[in-house]
Amino acid sequence: MKRPIISSLLLFSLIGFSFGQAAKTPQAQSTSTAAAVKQAPEVPFVSKTLPNGLEVIVLPDSGVPLVTVELAVRNGSFTEPPELNGLSHLYEHMFFKGNQAILLKQCEIAAASFSSGPRCNDANQLKAKIGDVSYLANIGSLGIAYNGETKEEVVEYYFTTTSPYVETAIRFINDAVRYPLFDENEFSREKEVVVGEIDRNESTPGYYLNNAMNDKLFYKYPTRKNPLGTRETVTTATTAKMRLIQSRYYVPNNSALVITGDVKPEEIFKAAEKIMGAWERRPTDPFKEFPLVDHPPLTKSEAVIIQQPIDAGNVLIELGWQGPSIGKDDKATYAADVFSFILRQPDSRFQRNLVDTGLVSGVSFGYYTQRNVGPINLVLATTPEKAKDALKAAYAEIAQFDKPNYFSDAELETSKTLLAADDLFGREKADEYAHTLSFWWSSTGIDYFRGYQKNLKAITRDDINTYLRTYVEGKPRVGLALLAPDAKDKANLTEQDLIGGGNQ
Repeated sequence: MKRPIISSLLLFSLIGFSFGQAAKTPQAQSTSTAAAVKQAPEVPFVSKTLPNGLEVIVLPDSGVPLVTVELAVRNGSFTEPPELNGLSHLYEHMFFKGNQAILLKQCEIAAASFSSGPRCNDANQLKAKIGDVSYLANIGSLGIAYNGETKEEVVEYYFTTTSPYVETAIRFINDAVRYPLFDENEFSREKEVVVGEIDRNESTPGYYLNNAMNDKLFYKYPTRKNPLGTRETVTTATTAKMRLIQSRYYVPNNSALVITGDVKPEEIFKAAEKIMGAWERRPTDPFKEFPLVDHPPLTKSEAVIIQQPIDAGNVLIELGWQGPSIGKDDKATYAADVFSFILRQPDSRFQRNLVDTGLVSGVSFGYYTQRNVGPINLVLATTPEKAKDALKAAYAEIAQFDKPNYFSDAELETSKTLLAADDLFGREKADEYAHTLSFWWSSTGIDYFRGYQKNLKAITRDDINTYLRTYVEGKPRVGLALLAPDAKDKANLTEQDLIGGGNQ
């Protein structure tokens, strides 16, 4: 089973779209904005919260007779103190292992062959608790593709199959989440698998850049931004800790069932109630009992030069700021998305002054939406000979971000339109769009995403400038450079270069 690389702060696209609109007069711009807000495309999903707190989110799409059933849980590194760091990820690996429903099926098979073993003595008790598990007999032949992923603020498990087997997938998820066995032998094997992932990540230079950024940007609680975890926490993990995570977070009032594809919402709501309605809710919200940490703001700018065995002709530079948090400054998160999209366009001033001049081979500026402090990152790739000039030019651009002529009214409106189009393109693959819905549900709440397009369209130049002045311009930051040891002298970068010549 493929395990996706856990999300990185560097995943900002360097590909954009060209602009072809002429600048508009303020009066025309105002009229256009009002019309765009009115016409903003909304995501046609429907949702319902079951009495036990489980939120069921359905996005119907009858284009292809396929369906994706996904369980999203508000878990991940943002819930992890140092001693539990990486265990949300380890739990994800165990989700697809043995559970009591599978054990019951094995008992039934053993009984049918007159060779029931000691583990089947409580088969009747299991049957009374779990119910019918006949669906497991042929599950291997149903063509169900499954996987899981752990991020900072969500863990998701998904099954894709043909439409007739949607209830089978829901039953499998139900049994896996409610009745895990945490078999010690399977647990030992999965710990080795996760340690192998850590080893592979540590063999890539970008791992050290990402870790250094987290360690500096979120200096008091860096584990809260590291879903992968550490070798020590994974190797010393116990099944008791898995049960602890289950009792805290794997409860219906901290989970969502997300279903996309060829389904009818009302039928899904009934099936979810029938199969998962008896899942017992947690008496208290886990985030009230175990509140998120408050990441303290940076008090000064810091820099680190990281030497790793990369191509001596390349230098990767990253600047990072603490950005807005969902629930505390939602408008800034919308402004951040719009402004980042403006800068990504190949005809933007940002790209022209950095890429078209030959100073960098690629550059991106982006914000990662998070409930618990989203980072803002500027990443540029250059050469040792150009590193100083490229960095100086990048800071010169930052200083101009909030100036009236940095981007045109046409660029602002076109970027908002293209952001909406991006979401529409994403819906073409309903199986992948389930992950999008899970991410937004967990990090922002589904109501935030329900109004996402409309709120993007309403963003103004003043909103963007407020965002920039609050989180970027003149604010403490982290500057990193990743280069080969042989390139250090040639690049001649200093920590003062990386923080822009001042210790703000």
